[in-house]
Amino acid sequence: MIIYLLNEIGLDESTIELGLKLSIRNNTPLPILLWSYGMLTIDELDKLYSFLFKK
Repeated sequence: MIIYLLNEIGLDESTIELGLKLSIRNNTPLPILLWSYGMLTIDELDKLYSFLFKK
């Protein structure tokens, strides 16, 4: 998922690191946290979940 966020969505490593820290602290799934903090659009969130469910 991290590789997909970096390569396909285009998030920075620092954004993903922050998302991971907040996800662990808030006990929230990473994709939902990234979307709720405005780091992902709803379309990007949809693409990410489509990618995850294909795997």
